[in-house]
Amino acid sequence: MHEKLTSRERVNRAMEHKDQDRVPRYESFWGETITRWQGEGLVGGADAVLDLLGADIAGLCWNWPAPFPGTSQIVSEDAETQIVRDAFGATARFWKGRSGTPEHVGFECATPEIWYDKYKPALIGSKIQVDVEAAVRAYDDARAKGLWNCLVGVETFEATRKLLGDEVSLMAMCEDPEWIVDVSRAHTDTVLRNFEAVMATGIQPDGVWIYGDMAYNHATMCSPKTYRELILPDHKRLTKWAHDRGMKFIYHTDGDINGVLDIYVEAGFDAIQPLEAKAHMDVRKIAPTHGHKLTLFGNIDVMVMGTNNLEKIEEEMRTKFAAAMATKGYIYHSDHSVPPMVSWATYQQVIEFVERFGQYE
Repeated sequence: MHEKLTSRERVNRAMEHKDQDRVPRYESFWGETITRWQGEGLVGGADAVLDLLGADIAGLCWNWPAPFPGTSQIVSEDAETQIVRDAFGATARFWKGRSGTPEHVGFECATPEIWYDKYKPALIGSKIQVDVEAAVRAYDDARAKGLWNCLVGVETFEATRKLLGDEVSLMAMCEDPEWIVDVSRAHTDTVLRNFEAVMATGIQPDGVWIYGDMAYNHATMCSPKTYRELILPDHKRLTKWAHDRGMKFIYHTDGDINGVLDIYVEAGFDAIQPLEAKAHMDVRKIAPTHGHKLTLFGNIDVMVMGTNNLEKIEEEMRTKFAAAMATKGYIYHSDHSVPPMVSWATYQQVIEFVERFGQYE
């Protein structure tokens, strides 16, 4: 295809496995990465990098409704960390001044009784938590730039773990599945209610991008059977809501999801992201089996990027682009947020590789 497409056209055509001019592009970064790059010559922040990349996607809002919005408080702190109790009743230890996975300290919503008596009424009775006016402004800006834009939020598996904690939620999937189903339904109801408030303004986004890490580096956190019985119904509700309104659906999860790709197709996901390479996800293997059923979004290994070895990075990108582009359903992204071990000089070369390898004839 020699005709130059808009970002909206390009992403939609990738979702539909139709001819495109080039691979659509997007990226995410750790905050420390941008700080490093600014010391190495980057002028501006993450938005400036996305402009240089030629990113095609814009998010409009963040929809993760909490039972007690605005109630975050510092419980204790020392020179290096803070322990914070958040609006979900979860307590965690965070590093000061740098990103990283927090240490989970405790979760108040640890029994069905607490859920039904306190947390469920608070969640379903909460006010709209999405900044609707900001979403409309972001939409207008994205439309003016021709970008493919989407509502962004969090699905039920992630929300359940946030409310109950990993140990309680995973045990409850086996011992008290009705509780998990109730949490899932209440969260999904609340997410859709918040999205509806944005849609009520009359805007028409191109898609919905939902986050929910349901896997680790060897498998999904629950069995495919448990996922199908407890979580899949609400995933189908989310995709149906999007599709009924003419929107595509992107699902984000880290980890090894090879064992549930067929269920993702059944769920109605249009695209999966970021396809974590260090968790055994590889578009060179996935594209021949699922690349015509799902748009593959990501998978460029940040650990390879972090070597700053351009020969290794070139091989990683060349081979993965070729495999995924054969389906006409590929969107560029790293397999996670780009970490600060990647130099600015290296990432500028990554952008050049995206341009070189991402062109369709």
